[in-house]
Amino acid sequence: MLSEKDKGINFFNSCLEKIDLHLGEEEIKKLLLYHDLVIEKNKIMNLTTVTDFDEFIIKHFIDSLIINKVVKIRDEKIIDVGTGAGFPGIPIKIAFPDTRMVLLDSLKKRINFLEEVIIQCKLKKIKGVHGRAEEYGKDPNYRESFDLCLSRAVANLSTLSEYCIPFVKKGGRFISYKASNIEEELIDAKNAISSLGAEIEEVKNLRLPESDIERTFIIIRKVKETPIKYPRKAGKPSKEPLK
Repeated sequence: MLSEKDKGINFFNSCLEKIDLHLGEEEIKKLLLYHDLVIEKNKIMNLTTVTDFDEFIIKHFIDSLIINKVVKIRDEKIIDVGTGAGFPGIPIKIAFPDTRMVLLDSLKKRINFLEEVIIQCKLKKIKGVHGRAEEYGKDPNYRESFDLCLSRAVANLSTLSEYCIPFVKKGGRFISYKASNIEEELIDAKNAISSLGAEIEEVKNLRLPESDIERTFIIIRKVKETPIKYPRKAGKPSKEPLK
């Protein structure tokens, strides 16, 4: 008879198969350790409301990794803006170890936790950065230096675009993880995206396996440099989204 842990691993592998992703034993082990670290830290710090194992696998790991069906990831330089508890950045880093990953979050204690995860999971070419996107988007060490910017953060697309597009180099992409029904948001953000030097390349709708959760990915390609005035000063993109 299978143990609960083995049943969990089988369920995880079954979900991975449904998103066309095969991970080795070492990667699975690191992801399970990461799960344990999140659940343990969650007792003293608000990281997630999802604590059921199967639900965690779907809503955090599979949701992060289903990007495999949106874009092929190999050795890109990636920034995860508003990473929170490390999603989608850490699962992507574990699944695709050749990537170079930056995890950006405005809350220091979350970054402290992520640095602990990086050490415990023995991850290389990844770092946590504490700060606001509006500030780091102006920093020459970060501005227009990433192949890919990802964000699962909850904000309207105009605001997210101002946070994220300045990080992306010309020819690179910003991919926003969104819920379904975002047609109006897309229309509202079109001019903002253009003003930031980018254009909507594709909108892809997917369903997370073993669930009824719909996920929409908005793929935005950087076609020219972002004007130096963007991002505006801290707080402005969220209070006064670009039109």
